[in-house]
Amino acid sequence: MAVGALLVVVALVVLLASSMASSAPSPVRANESSPAGDHGRGSGSKGSARQQPTISPLKRIPPGPPSDERRLSLLRTIGGHISPKSVAASDTGLVFAQNMMYTHTVTVYNSKGSLVKTIPDTVEMSKFGLFGHPGITHGAPVEAAFTPDAEYAYVSNYSMYGTGFGPEGDDDCTPASAAAAGDTDSYVYRINVSTLQIDQVIKVGLVPKFLSVTPNGKYLLVSNWCSYDLSVVDIASHTEVARIPIGPYPRGLAVSADSKTAYIAVMGGDDIVKLNLATLKPEGSFVVGDNPRHLAISPDGRYLYASLNGPGDVVKVDLADDKVIATAHTGDEDRSLAIAADGRSLYVVNYDSDTVTKLRASNLQVLQNFSTGVHPIGITYDATTGNVWVAVYSGQILVLADRKPG
Repeated sequence: MAVGALLVVVALVVLLASSMASSAPSPVRANESSPAGDHGRGSGSKGSARQQPTISPLKRIPPGPPSDERRLSLLRTIGGHISPKSVAASDTGLVFAQNMMYTHTVTVYNSKGSLVKTIPDTVEMSKFGLFGHPGITHGAPVEAAFTPDAEYAYVSNYSMYGTGFGPEGDDDCTPASAAAAGDTDSYVYRINVSTLQIDQVIKVGLVPKFLSVTPNGKYLLVSNWCSYDLSVVDIASHTEVARIPIGPYPRGLAVSADSKTAYIAVMGGDDIVKLNLATLKPEGSFVVGDNPRHLAISPDGRYLYASLNGPGDVVKVDLADDKVIATAHTGDEDRSLAIAADGRSLYVVNYDSDTVTKLRASNLQVLQNFSTGVHPIGITYDATTGNVWVAVYSGQILVLADRKPG
């Protein structure tokens, strides 16, 4: 009996030890990240490695029929002291309009079209650790791009105005002519979306135009029109880490969902340059047609769309082999384009036709032409509402509802 009792006690001890071991936390291996973040440090720790952003599903698809079964109608016209070159939706309920050197502002609206704030493009460079430009510096806001979490917006400036800066930029330029004219590099502003204040100033190239943030939040890419190159900015350190020669007049940018490849439209030619974002080296190019200006990638990552400014066309490229598989004419001097959250529709502004064209993305069938007023130039799709915003260079912003007919 004593032996039997002893065996029972031993068995109970073994079971208890096993239970305690199974409930204890597992050790973190040397090659794994701890739950607290990089190497166990919280994301707010000063000097800690930048964590990958938590990307919320901002590209919501509005309820109702697919976008290619809807029609555009005017919902609101926004006026005031604006000269919008572009509009960009945060997909969290805000839209930024970049008003160039004509008003020196970024105007911010809510999704209903009400003005939230006017942000002057003035900064004191010394407050950002940038010296040689005492006093007030102005920019000239061109385009905007948001981080994946929409916490920040980056805004390119056509030129900088103030002490220590060269003459105003010019679209009719080369790197040699810009150097001869004494042009100086421009800067990108970072705007905190919560405070709507400029909190970083980052040096890039000559006459920066379009810009894009990689989906993994690692890089900001900026196409520099007059220096014929692309600035790659490391977002964690907010510094330019590479400047990559591209060719005459780089403009539109798009990045694959896996952040491995960037596509750069060379508007002075007929091709798209592919950039390997791991090596930061170009990996060839492919022809799409004259003067590619703006780019967009389908939500599934299979197709690239490009507006061709010269012929006024839009083309669809199959990224499996980089071949153009569809072409549609939309109007004279088409400029920017946007894609619906469901990927079924494209919206293109035609600068000299004074229209927006809506296309079915699958085959580039023209679904609708909508009159805008003189010189529509920028466009964005607001995923919070499914509305389309159009920047009209003559001084208006149109908010277009995309709704079921009837």
